[in-house]
Amino acid sequence: MMEIGKMQILQLNRMTKTGAYLNCKNANGKDDVLLPQNEVPRGYEIGDQIEVFVYKNSEGKTMATVTKPKLTIGELGLLRVVGTTNFGAFLDWDLQKDLLLPLREQVGKIEKGDLCLVGLCVNNSGKIYATMYIYDMLSTQSPYKQNDMVSGTVYGINKDIGIFVAVDNKYHGFIHNKELYNNFTVGDNVEARVKRVREDGKLELSLRKQAYNEIEGDALKIMDRLRLGGGILSVNDNSSPEHIKAELNMSKSAFKRAVGRLLKEGAIKITEEGIEMLW
Repeated sequence: MMEIGKMQILQLNRMTKTGAYLNCKNANGKDDVLLPQNEVPRGYEIGDQIEVFVYKNSEGKTMATVTKPKLTIGELGLLRVVGTTNFGAFLDWDLQKDLLLPLREQVGKIEKGDLCLVGLCVNNSGKIYATMYIYDMLSTQSPYKQNDMVSGTVYGINKDIGIFVAVDNKYHGFIHNKELYNNFTVGDNVEARVKRVREDGKLELSLRKQAYNEIEGDALKIMDRLRLGGGILSVNDNSSPEHIKAELNMSKSAFKRAVGRLLKEGAIKITEEGIEMLW
């Protein structure tokens, strides 16, 4: 059975002036699809098999092409926006006719030249279109384990809980708000550490390194701020997480670890007002 939106091997059943008509092996010829004459490989004869991509054209007619597009059904990938209209955007996917990303399938503002992470869908008429709503297309079968470093594309943002990341543009990933120390937009590439692999296979990510690798950097950041502030910083263990983040761009737990190290080294002392540098 032929499948719209996928590469498949079909048999050449007959030739005409317009091209070759193809179908699955042993099909009755009723639903043959046309491979245009200019795409028929040289030397092919009746009964030969050809690998093609099957789609429906703008008139709704099922067609075949030997060109493999950048994406097929079931795949995700980054495609370039080559034009926009009031009903959607058009993406370059290596076929003669650009791929439509309907307005209702867009996330965020889309402009010409943007790279969009999309998957493919087929509408009720059998025509292929792109969507940026890819949550249900992502896999939970990643090869990653805790503390592995990964990279991916931001495909969704929930201001109340965090950002959704397609790790390797194919696996479920999520970064909680408490792990965020920068502003992100849909389409941004991020590098992160796997904080936890959930039982369902989804990856919880962190933008921070492991705690024992962070302390030195966070301690240096605190010392730099102390020097800039004349040796005094109005932040201590009693400060709120929001205050610490605003002052130092780090979490309260990271702040406490770094302060503990600096206290141990005799570099600072804690006061009622905050922290005071000793050397």
